[in-house]
Amino acid sequence: MGNSKFNEKIEQIGISDIRQFDTDTSDIPGIIKLTLGEPDFNTPEHIKKAAIKAIEDNQSHYSPNAGIPALREAVASYYNEKFDLNYTAEQVVTTVGATEAIAASLQTVINPGDTVIVPTPIFPIYIPITKVNGGSVILVDTSDDGFVLTAKKLEQVIDEHPLAHVKAVVLNYPSNPTGVTYSRKQIEELAEVIRERDLWVISDEIYAELTYTKKHFSIARAIPERTILITGLSKSHAMTGWRIGYILGPQDFVDQVVKSHQNFVTASTTISQFAALEAMTNGKNDSKTMLKEYGKRRDFMIKELAEVGFKAASPDGAFYIFAKIPANCSQDSWTFVRSLANEAHVAIIPGVAFGPGGDGYVRISYASSLEKLQEAAKRIKEYVKNRK
Repeated sequence: MGNSKFNEKIEQIGISDIRQFDTDTSDIPGIIKLTLGEPDFNTPEHIKKAAIKAIEDNQSHYSPNAGIPALREAVASYYNEKFDLNYTAEQVVTTVGATEAIAASLQTVINPGDTVIVPTPIFPIYIPITKVNGGSVILVDTSDDGFVLTAKKLEQVIDEHPLAHVKAVVLNYPSNPTGVTYSRKQIEELAEVIRERDLWVISDEIYAELTYTKKHFSIARAIPERTILITGLSKSHAMTGWRIGYILGPQDFVDQVVKSHQNFVTASTTISQFAALEAMTNGKNDSKTMLKEYGKRRDFMIKELAEVGFKAASPDGAFYIFAKIPANCSQDSWTFVRSLANEAHVAIIPGVAFGPGGDGYVRISYASSLEKLQEAAKRIKEYVKNRK
């Protein structure tokens, strides 16, 4: 019997740096927070009305574990149509956001001693979940390759760790924090390595509908038999608080992951599922208005920041700018963001919070109104200029 009062793996997990810094800066007077990845748009009215109707119709009972049948059917149809995929309703599990989808998926494929390859900088959630399930993580710094994991680098990393039992690789594209996405060619090259090495790919494509210059190409088109596709409504339909995500995958995997899912949460909130059904059937174009506005904000922020020396990764998707801190400022990203928050009253996230390759960078979320971004840009520029 161990000496620890609690699960030792849980004790080793820290509180999210992103959430903690957002909380820590909330009390600064007049702070403008460009910290969290949350759309500033409201959920579309037709979706809210569908949820109200579900309440009025007393849709307040448990749903089947994997979700109401009509929603699973609609989800398969929606993503098949949007991204040229080939899923059936039976290959869909409705989850409590993409977060639970990631947790259930990793729990389903990892055995103690398995290794998961995680390219960084990346939203860090995949790392603690892997470790809690007895797996280990190989972090791969992608900063020298334009913040994408190349097929060559993936093969190299696997070959450099011959004793690691590599079970899966994580992809997140368009990426949080960089906004960088992958071309079809890059994905097909990765898919070939993943197939040859008999790996799973946990492909988090929650931002797939928020792309600007490249049409999103899902790796599920190339290797559906090896792909665990994670998606949901938080970003595409401004539904973060509704907590609806989805897992789509091969049938043998879905038959197993639903066990993890049902033991985590039983099922997603029934009322939210009826709202999601409306989003999937009558909200296919809901993200277009948001995408157009995000594009304006992105272009504005890149232009303004470039004037004082920020160099940004190519943000082809999502709503983040991952920018190199100007040379005249502290290159320690924690020092920079704390000073910026206290002196200029603008809160952004340090790049180091996203793993190797992130120090010297900051993540700026432009999921805020243009008016807020204009004032934030003004303050940031004044702060940087005063460092000269």
